[in-house]
Amino acid sequence: MSSRYPQADLSRIRRTGIRDRQSKVHIRDFGRPLSAGASVRELLDSLPRILAAESLRRAARAIATASRDRRAVVACIGGHVIKTGLAPVLIELMRRGALTAVATNGAGAIHDLEIALFGQTSEYVERGIGDGVFGMTHETADFLNRAVLEGSKLELGFGESVGRALVTAHSPNREVSLFAAAYEMRIPVTVHVGIGTDVVHMHPSADGAAIGDTSHRDFRILIEAMSDLGRGGVLMNIGSAVVLPEVVLKALTVLRNLGVDLAGFTGINMDFVQHYRSNQQVVNRVTELGAEGISLTGHHEIMVPLLAAAVLEEMREGEQEGADPH
Repeated sequence: MSSRYPQADLSRIRRTGIRDRQSKVHIRDFGRPLSAGASVRELLDSLPRILAAESLRRAARAIATASRDRRAVVACIGGHVIKTGLAPVLIELMRRGALTAVATNGAGAIHDLEIALFGQTSEYVERGIGDGVFGMTHETADFLNRAVLEGSKLELGFGESVGRALVTAHSPNREVSLFAAAYEMRIPVTVHVGIGTDVVHMHPSADGAAIGDTSHRDFRILIEAMSDLGRGGVLMNIGSAVVLPEVVLKALTVLRNLGVDLAGFTGINMDFVQHYRSNQQVVNRVTELGAEGISLTGHHEIMVPLLAAAVLEEMREGEQEGADPH
């Protein structure tokens, strides 16, 4: 007995040889094990030349090239980047000319300020929310809100106000403070705040007018910082799912409205979970502006130092090539 239904005759199919087809993976692209004591370059070269590992190399080359060509390299970071201990990594990129501006949210400012002043940050929300003491640390709120109020009177941006206050106060850990270091290097760190999203807004010292004034000024500062993205600049989003991707979208729109040519930059989205808005605004939609988009997925505390190491290695090799008379 056989099936009552007709069947395709597979003897009639056309077949091909493996040498005649295109393959995405070749043995030459494989990774290889490292020996003990390997260098950063050897580590990077040991990675497979496939998918994310190759994207990491492309991202590092783009940032190193932007630095060499004096184009903008702007990093938009969520507060998680600061509280996972990455400020020193970003500060070193600033010093080396591989980071020309940083944008963050209110949480980023709070975490950085607490590290700079007290050497600790990131409270246990679940332990404080039940009895209403979550976010009620008076030292943090009073310092930050006073800094922003004073900054508003001086017509400064939010980030500039915080950096100035930390430097003026000789904060004991300012060498690992992104805001203090950037202020001293005259590199803009902008803060983009939603009223009610940050713990300091719950305190009587919060001044909504000052917060809005300085944060809106930072929006204008960020737009100007992004104006050199075209022809080889780099725009990164690291760990912000909603706020900064939306800020970036509006900043890019303003620049195009003003006639700024943004073609030729690279958008990089880095997160441990790829979110809709960050990929849309920094990877997908930037292609409409003539940019290239790259997505990298992984924990910030691993991926950011790895990318930074790759960037500095690319820059070092570029400097050596430039110095070679042959």
